[in-house]
Amino acid sequence: MTDARAETLAFAESPVQLLNTLEWAHTTGPGAFTVIILPPQDPTSRGQLRRMAQLARDSGCRVLWREARGGAVTPSRALAALAGPLRRARRLVIGDPFSHYLQLLLSMAGRCDVVVVDDGTATMEFAAQLARGERLVRWHRPAARGPRAVLFAPVARRAVRRLTPAAGRSVEVFTAMPVEAQAGVTVTDNAFSWTRAHFRAPRLTGGADLVGTSLVETGVLHEDRYVGAVRELAAEHGVTRYFAHRKEGSEKLRRLTNEAGVEIIRPDLPLELVARRGPIGSKILSFPSTVVHTLPRVLSDTTAEVVVCEVAEAWFTDGVTARASGFLSQVTSTARGTRGRPAPASPPRQAHGEAT
Repeated sequence: MTDARAETLAFAESPVQLLNTLEWAHTTGPGAFTVIILPPQDPTSRGQLRRMAQLARDSGCRVLWREARGGAVTPSRALAALAGPLRRARRLVIGDPFSHYLQLLLSMAGRCDVVVVDDGTATMEFAAQLARGERLVRWHRPAARGPRAVLFAPVARRAVRRLTPAAGRSVEVFTAMPVEAQAGVTVTDNAFSWTRAHFRAPRLTGGADLVGTSLVETGVLHEDRYVGAVRELAAEHGVTRYFAHRKEGSEKLRRLTNEAGVEIIRPDLPLELVARRGPIGSKILSFPSTVVHTLPRVLSDTTAEVVVCEVAEAWFTDGVTARASGFLSQVTSTARGTRGRPAPASPPRQAHGEAT
C-alpha cells in the first residue's frame, strides 16, 4: 500500500457500502483512492462484494480484499497490517459507524477527515445520535452491557470523537437519507449519479415486485405475521417476484414461496443496481427499508412507482422497543417519491401453530 500522506482510505463491509463509496467518489471527485474490503462471513454478502469489487476496479479504484474475521488470530493480523495506513491517511471513508470493527479502526486513525456513506437507513439513526451526543447504538438493539461492553467503551468513545468535527478535522455524511446532522457536519446529497451514468434506464415489466426485509432475522418482526403480510400483498397487487434481502433465511424464503406463491430472487448485486439494470416491476412494493429512499432516486427517469408498506404494531416481537417502532415509522414518513400503503387491516391468518 502506498505511503502517500494524502491518501484516502475507504473501508467497506457490505455491498451497499461499496456502492455508495463509488457514488461519493463520482460526486466529489477525490482522485485515486484505495478501497479496503473487510468481508463478512456469510456467502451471499461475500458474493455481492466480489462483484462490486470488480465494478470498483473497472471505475479506476484500487481495491484490496482483507479477511478480518474468523478465528482468534485473523482479526489481530488484519488490524496490525492496517495500523500504518490508518495513521498516514488524511481521509477515511466508512459505511457503518455502529460496527465495532470500524469503531476500532477509527480509534487507531491519526488526525484525518472522515466521510460516512450510507449503509442503509442506519445513517439516519447515526446522525441523530451523534447530534444529541449519545452513544452509538443500533435502533433495533438495546445498549450493550457487561464486561465486554465496559472494556470496549474507551474505543467507542474515541471513535465518536473521530466522528465529531473539530479543528483540523472535517466530517461529511454522504447520504440519500433525510438526516439530522450536528453543527459542523457537512451533508452531501447522494443522487445515485454513478449508477444512472453506468446503466441506462431499465425496462419495466408492467407487473409488481416486492422487496424483502431481514426484520424477522434481526428479531424485530414475527415470522408468521410477516409471511401473512407478504401473502396478502401478493394477492392484492399481483406480485410474482420477491427480491430477498441478503440476510434472509432460507427456511423463511421457502415459506414465502409455498404460502405466498412468489418467486424468490436472490440479487447478485445491491438492489439499486439490480433495479437499474432491469427488468424491474412497474410497481415496487417494500416494507420500511433503505430502498424506499434510494429506488425513487435510482429510477427517477422512469415511470416506476415505489410503494412503502407500513408495519402493523401486532407484527412486532415482544422485545421490540418503542424506539425501534418509532424509527420504522420515521423511515416510512420521510420517504420521498413513494406512495404509502397502510398495514393490513386484520392480522394475517395463523401459521406454524402461532398462539393467539
